[in-house]
Amino acid sequence: MTKELWINLPVKDIKRSREFFRNIGFNFNTQHPENDQSVSLVIGSKNIIVMLFREDIFKGFIQHDVTDTAVSSEMLISIDAESPEEVDAIAEKVSASGGIIFGKPSAIQGWMYGCGFTDPDGHRWNVLHMDLSKMPEH
Repeated sequence: MTKELWINLPVKDIKRSREFFRNIGFNFNTQHPENDQSVSLVIGSKNIIVMLFREDIFKGFIQHDVTDTAVSSEMLISIDAESPEEVDAIAEKVSASGGIIFGKPSAIQGWMYGCGFTDPDGHRWNVLHMDLSKMPEH
């Protein structure tokens, strides 16, 4: 049934968002042309697509109001990292590129290491390195 997963997010400024995600190391979908209405990110080896649409275009798709990320969150996008050092590096790039770290890099539950950040439009992201050998058994 499902072959791909596309996550769609509204952004106020496509150029600013494109530069932010480029600066922190994301790859772009070369099959989707970059323009002033949208940009397409490719995440991970499974090629998850995150489409960033200019807010007015996004609102036309959803036929509903856009969430005000200054006061609420509709979702948390989590991505994995190869190592704790990669988590730290991404956090540094986020800060240098205008994002906000809301959860500083730290150990979590004894088997994960991660941080949380917001992109320029306030969407919340979580970067985690998981050491499955230390994961508690249930």
